[in-house]
Amino acid sequence: MDELDALREMRTTLAREENSEQLAMRVGWRADVSSQRRRRALKLPPSFKLPLVSLAAVTAVAAGAVAVLTLPSDSAGTGTGGPGKTGAGPVPGNALLVAATSAEKGKTGKYWHSRLIEGEIFAAGKSAADHYKIVSLQRYEGWAAQDGNGWWGDQDLPARPWTPQDKQKWQAAGSPSRLEVPSAEGPVTMFLKNSNTGLSVRPSPPNDDGVFYGLTQKQFVALPAEPARLQNALLNLKGHWRAYQANGPEEPMRALRGKARSRALSDVAESLLSTAPTPPALRAATYRMLAALPGVKAEGTTTDPLGRTGTAISLPVDSTVPLGLYTAPKQLGTYRRQWIIDPGTGALLAVRDLVVTPPRGSRKLPPGDNGKPRSLRVKDMPDRFHKPGEIASYKVFELGEWTDTGPKLPPQ
Repeated sequence: MDELDALREMRTTLAREENSEQLAMRVGWRADVSSQRRRRALKLPPSFKLPLVSLAAVTAVAAGAVAVLTLPSDSAGTGTGGPGKTGAGPVPGNALLVAATSAEKGKTGKYWHSRLIEGEIFAAGKSAADHYKIVSLQRYEGWAAQDGNGWWGDQDLPARPWTPQDKQKWQAAGSPSRLEVPSAEGPVTMFLKNSNTGLSVRPSPPNDDGVFYGLTQKQFVALPAEPARLQNALLNLKGHWRAYQANGPEEPMRALRGKARSRALSDVAESLLSTAPTPPALRAATYRMLAALPGVKAEGTTTDPLGRTGTAISLPVDSTVPLGLYTAPKQLGTYRRQWIIDPGTGALLAVRDLVVTPPRGSRKLPPGDNGKPRSLRVKDMPDRFHKPGEIASYKVFELGEWTDTGPKLPPQ
């Protein structure tokens, strides 16, 4: 019996989130966030070109659909496998290798259809004693054809207090419909109001200068479906891979060593296993590549934000967010990344970042456009009141499947 090994203390550059008690999505609530929040919404790697955002990022659910999202516990402590809690006891077999065997049995179709929900928990309030948390959610949905064409869109989902306790505090504060909350990008204005947005699908034609981390569509589908050869090919990808660096020239992943390399490989693997149009054999090779990385560990049974049961996999990475789109570093705390997979189907269900050390202190940043010095401070952090073990961010992959049914495009 193989048990994958360890992730402890990871640094992330942006906090995203996740939290507790089976809270159902409340139709009619919606979070409108600042343009800065929208800029960060896709959280794509630096070499993603916009046309691939359609391919490997994801869009909105069809207009009129009612989504019910069960949000898992804000604590990642050991438990009986209830929502968001990891069950105690060993996991039989190597979960990643089992997932690989399941994944390679899959079939392909005309389109890869993926749907992703990202949540972010913001702390409203001035102190640890009086703060409450608000979760802001967005959904992305995309279709990718095998010829490289793609369609994508996004949708704001209802925002609301994170837990019942947070709801009580929000009500005690007068149930404000407008909140200004901190963000490493600057203040974010969040609206909780009766409003709704529907699906807005946009076409994305092939882009020869970069479909997947700089690869063309032809190069992407030619990635080797053998773990060692796949890793060797991915190490040639160029990007801003390091945990903390200012924007500058891209470098090949091969220049990294140790945990920094594992972090970069896991970021690319996440795309291959979730939103990218990855053939079954390549998907299986990705799982086997991950299983061979040092320091990966299976942590037991858990549930994802939709209440689906899976196996928690911890990853030994230094930073959980690829850099390059925004000036780094963004975070003052330390974090660890956890994947939730379904070994039986080979599906990546969710990714969540857990607080190891809450934000503290301050950090200098490179000068802004006006040349003035800048710094990142604890008061700018949306998770500044989080406790160790609480979820700072998450992605939940609602859907990832090959289909012969394409998107329904709005009339021209």
